[in-house]
Amino acid sequence: MNNTKASNRIVRCIALLTCMVFSSCNPSNGDIPSDPRITYATYHPKAGDRMISRAAYLDKLYGFWLGQCIANWTGLVTEMDKIGNIGDIKTGAFYTRDDWGKPDQPSIWGAGLPSILSPTIDFVFMPPDSIWGADDDTDIEYIYQELLIEHQQSMLTGEQIRDGWLKHIKKDEENYLWVSNQKAFDLMGQGLIPPATGDPEHNPEYEMIDAQLTTEIFGIFAPTRQDVALKMARLPIQTTARNNAQWIAEFYVTMYALASSIDEQKSSKENIMWMADQASKVLPDTSYAAKMYTFVKEKYLSGIPWEQARDSVYQRYQVMEADGYHMTSQNKYCNACFAAGINFASSLVSLFYGEGDIVETIKIAVLAGWDSDNPAATWGGLLGFMIGKDGVEKAFGRKFSHKFNIHRTRIGFPNNGIDDFKNMALKGLYITDRVVQEELKGGVDLEKNVWFIPVKGD
Repeated sequence: MNNTKASNRIVRCIALLTCMVFSSCNPSNGDIPSDPRITYATYHPKAGDRMISRAAYLDKLYGFWLGQCIANWTGLVTEMDKIGNIGDIKTGAFYTRDDWGKPDQPSIWGAGLPSILSPTIDFVFMPPDSIWGADDDTDIEYIYQELLIEHQQSMLTGEQIRDGWLKHIKKDEENYLWVSNQKAFDLMGQGLIPPATGDPEHNPEYEMIDAQLTTEIFGIFAPTRQDVALKMARLPIQTTARNNAQWIAEFYVTMYALASSIDEQKSSKENIMWMADQASKVLPDTSYAAKMYTFVKEKYLSGIPWEQARDSVYQRYQVMEADGYHMTSQNKYCNACFAAGINFASSLVSLFYGEGDIVETIKIAVLAGWDSDNPAATWGGLLGFMIGKDGVEKAFGRKFSHKFNIHRTRIGFPNNGIDDFKNMALKGLYITDRVVQEELKGGVDLEKNVWFIPVKGD
């Protein structure tokens, strides 16, 4: 903090940091402290401004982390179990709904053994007295949130992203990076700065899934305003992706931003379909991503079972290489089972057929195949955000751990890497405070504990 800051602001900052590190405060009751590092300006609401409760949003941010962790760890049970029968690795018939609760089958790298997380295909829960571990679906998003807090700004620079990755990711041992993330990390070590690390000239893995699982969080930092969310996410996405992989990641970011614009009078199914149709507008008409969206939606609307829709995706895109999706011809490892495209199409199957039900959506995503933990985590995080902490607990009929160990996969954080969903949600709230003022040109009313967000164009 600058030495010219007033002493009372220093005291407030110390209190805030105590809360964040030691979990000594509980902001869930609506008494949310302000961020002492933000100057909260007076704002006069305008006609048409959206008003959003900060207390309700805090619960939603908690639900995001909790829902994402449940789906991530459940998806790890079936990750890479079923990728089809093309290429160097063949895995037999895909799972169906009847496989839920039955023995897990080995993954392509499982040495002939089922998952150590669960002998059967079932939900993986961390009970209240345990700790959720970070994974690649949560840890880079965690880093980006910490960087936004550290630098006290809404837009990260390429240098900040590079320095954050190099500081918090292991170099010479297991670092839980794959394909495009790993290549981008290697390029950072060689001196390249994002977005060059995702440029096809330097990164041949730019069409892989990586940007999807590292950038959805930017959507919830710009509630109702996908234009600003995409602006914030552009450089983090381009750190590892271009073309279809970039557009697919932007689809997910848009979905997350739109989650604050839903009509509460409509059903979850209606809201999800509206959000998806709006988000699909970021996909260029000529892209294979846009054609995948149309194809999967048509299969859903036709009324066929989700398994048949998934099998149609496999046949159309991996066997026939339709709509310009030419991964099979590239002869990549496991027929590019990590690719953004095939996993996007698979994720749409679970999104549409799950119809806004978090339990059903995660189940379908986990059984659908390919890199199953990633689509599952994406939708678990989105739906967890939409229904909040209490909604997640009600959906599953149980309480969960609120602790999170970022040091399972990353390094260099306080408290030996042990954090808390309450603290993580509070940090996300403060980032959103800043975004509302600086990027959305809205206001924060601390007395009423609400945001006022102008509609796009005001």
